[in-house]
Amino acid sequence: MPERNPNETISNILETFEAALKSGDTAAAVALFQPDGYWRDLVAFTWNIKTMEGREQIAAMLDAQLNTVKPSKLKIADNETATEADGVTQAWIAFETGVARGTGFIRVKDGKIWTLLTTMTELKGHEEPKGFKRPMGAEHGARTDRTSWKEDREAEIEALGYEKQPYCLVVGGGQGGIALGARLRQLGVPAIIVDKNERPGDAWRARYKTLCLHDPVWYDHMPYLPFPDNWPVFSPKDKIGDWLEMYTKVMELNYWGSTACTSARYDEAAGEWIVEVERGGEKLTLRPKQLVLATGMSGKPNLPKFKGMDVFKGEQHHSSKHPGPDAYRGKKVVVIGANNSSHDICAALWEAGVDVTMVQRSSTHIVKSNSLMELALGDLYSERAVAAGMTTMKADLTFASIPYKIMHEFQIPVYNAIRERDAEFYDRLDKRGFMLDFGDDDSGLFMKYLRRGSGYYIDVGASELVADGKIKLKSGVDVVELKEQSVVLSDGSELEADLVVYATGYGSMNGWAADLISREVADKVGKVWGLGSDTTKDPGPWEGEQRNMWKPTQQEALWFHGGNLHQSRHYSQYLSLQLKARMEGIPTPVFGLQEVHHLS
Repeated sequence: MPERNPNETISNILETFEAALKSGDTAAAVALFQPDGYWRDLVAFTWNIKTMEGREQIAAMLDAQLNTVKPSKLKIADNETATEADGVTQAWIAFETGVARGTGFIRVKDGKIWTLLTTMTELKGHEEPKGFKRPMGAEHGARTDRTSWKEDREAEIEALGYEKQPYCLVVGGGQGGIALGARLRQLGVPAIIVDKNERPGDAWRARYKTLCLHDPVWYDHMPYLPFPDNWPVFSPKDKIGDWLEMYTKVMELNYWGSTACTSARYDEAAGEWIVEVERGGEKLTLRPKQLVLATGMSGKPNLPKFKGMDVFKGEQHHSSKHPGPDAYRGKKVVVIGANNSSHDICAALWEAGVDVTMVQRSSTHIVKSNSLMELALGDLYSERAVAAGMTTMKADLTFASIPYKIMHEFQIPVYNAIRERDAEFYDRLDKRGFMLDFGDDDSGLFMKYLRRGSGYYIDVGASELVADGKIKLKSGVDVVELKEQSVVLSDGSELEADLVVYATGYGSMNGWAADLISREVADKVGKVWGLGSDTTKDPGPWEGEQRNMWKPTQQEALWFHGGNLHQSRHYSQYLSLQLKARMEGIPTPVFGLQEVHHLS
């Protein structure tokens, strides 16, 4: 019997799968999966962000959701062709549910589904106004009550938050809040973004002057408006700040700068939040139906408590407050920590002629920027990927299609190749005494980021300074105490210091919920971020997805949004669709609401 071509293989499986789903035959549908197969769903089937691992979990989801989801029209996506390599047949797919259209990606191995990704693309009847649906803008014809676009926009700005309440309040106006605001705007969801800073982009502008993105431009586009073709590969912070300010205005976002949220509580009877804010000295009460904390992974600084901090006569601050090197020329600086911020700050201080010492208390994963771009990101996010036809959407979905449970298996070979390629570089760091790691299982940068959001540095030059001894290093030690003019370490050594910088990272995002709402609500929601991998700083049990991010939480109508620019772009789509569905009264039966295992 002749072998089927890849298109036939995928089409036949999808046809059989659809028939089983439509008939409610869970057993037949599940039998199409490998025993250890995976189904990752972004909202379309679960109204959640959820990965079902193995047939038992897939069956439980289908038993719970099939009657309301009503899937249909499963097929290979238009203008796409299935491919086969190394025993795996794969294809982009399209499908519909009763209320939505979706896209996804399927991998088939040994005739069975190995991995399936399903994502909600749009809600039927609530599509974004684009393409053939784009707005006219100018209203042709003549009438006596005509108002201009400018007048309409000014009227909206004047009314929203005063005469008319927003459906959604987004707290935090960095890239996450702005990306979500843009999505909500296109879906017609009235929303206000509030931020304590005066202008969009100020969160970037306020950081140390040498800060730049370590991710390449192809990874960092915002929704709807990609960076122009001549945008630099690595964006300086002030350039990003200006882009976010421009983006906010062009996308017509309702952005309240110089606005602080002082308290929030959920009124269960009314089904709305009561949020107190101070805007330009004026106290206001907002009553949104949905509250999104988009305060970011790097929002609430972790400031350690060391003996003698009140005794130290020099200056001390968290890395988030570091102004840059200029005021410290000719002085001695000690930086506690050895991850991204520490390396950036130390390098800038060294360039300014400052005597700077990095104190490394635990090991750090280092990866050279060029190696990361070529070996880890190049197939999805690079100029060669674009030239090969890779779009941002396809890149995002390809990355999303790999279940977190097995993602490390894809990453380990990449970082083994990087370690081999840059062996001499790593050897120099090791000889200097720098403590290196590649993650608990040698899976490298991305898994460290997903598991704990810390513990790494993408080398854009600072590691060379460490290896050369230009940035002084004290590793494998901790801080015992601060004296009036020095830092005492656990090996008995003492470092003179005019400034101590605490590059000690950030706490869980539910810390913001504790401050703004209550500790009770923060504990009800639990820890934000991490996969439950039972690796360093990511305690088990296994969650299978990022804790509490971009999906319903145990607190009704409270959401968390953030991450890097890539995640802010990609996951804002799914969060905005969940919010739009609720605004329109579309039933959203959530499957697998996350349980709480850790409070922070």
